[in-house]
Amino acid sequence: MANQPQSLSMNPPFGGPSASASTGAAAAAAAAQVNNKDRKLASAEQLVLELCNPDLRENALLDLSKKREIFQDLAPLLWNSFGTVAALLQEIVSIYPVLSPPNLTAAASNRVCNALALLQCVASHPDTRTLFLNAHIPLYLYPFLNTTSKTRPFEYLRLTSLGVIGALVKVDDTEVISFLLSTEIIPLCLRTMEMGSELSKTVATFIVQKILLDDIGLHYICATAERFFAVGRVLGTMVASLAEQPSSRLLKHIIRCYLRLSDNPRACEALRNCLPDMLRDPTTFSACLREDPTTKRWLQQLIHNVSGGSRVAALQAGAGLDHMLANQTRVI
Repeated sequence: MANQPQSLSMNPPFGGPSASASTGAAAAAAAAQVNNKDRKLASAEQLVLELCNPDLRENALLDLSKKREIFQDLAPLLWNSFGTVAALLQEIVSIYPVLSPPNLTAAASNRVCNALALLQCVASHPDTRTLFLNAHIPLYLYPFLNTTSKTRPFEYLRLTSLGVIGALVKVDDTEVISFLLSTEIIPLCLRTMEMGSELSKTVATFIVQKILLDDIGLHYICATAERFFAVGRVLGTMVASLAEQPSSRLLKHIIRCYLRLSDNPRACEALRNCLPDMLRDPTTFSACLREDPTTKRWLQQLIHNVSGGSRVAALQAGAGLDHMLANQTRVI
């Protein structure tokens, strides 16, 4: 061994000190990660406990709403902790008296919106979504969507409430759509689509779009003339306003709603007469569509559908505008 080259005799044996050091560093990093996770969980648990203390609730709401993205499984923790959901609902119902006449302050709006942000977390989690629906929690938000004041506190309140409903429909789930259709969500969304800010209009239109994309939702809206024309009238009004104040994001959802409506033979036949001319005009929204090939393709398919691509199917179904008007038996 004494005659071996120095470079060989001084090399550490395989699995020697250098490998041990590497293994030790990895173990230390893993332990630190576990400790960090444990600290976050302990912090989340403490804040959730503080929600049940009226004196500590406001700060707990603020901290949890800010950190909800970094707390894993916060939704099950919120739902299964004693008294927590009741505390969140108490925050919501406590501002009902200032909705009409409208007297909502910015501070009160921010506080209840922090509570709504936590409910959105519960609504979006797969382990708590169904429980959230079965408890009919969305109904507590509907008074907020029914407000008409355009002040900033009310607009923020409507937008955050829509975010909770949007979290529900984001995951394609027929159970969610069926629940929402059993409530007044369609007229409430249509109201926001008419009078809300651009962002609120966008979220409300997204909700209507997701309802339409479900077969149950499409059938529901196209089942009577009143429902179809209520949706069509609001979409048409929005198209007219977008011609003056363009919004590519909002236009995308509107066109997708129209395209989905055209999948129904009766609705497609009716759209021949009520589809806004501005959508047929290739120049009106050319600037908005230039950078959005998907929406442009949707619009082309929509125009194809209402221009005759589905006419045979519509006539075979006994569809058409006159047929729909003759069956005005129910309202939204």
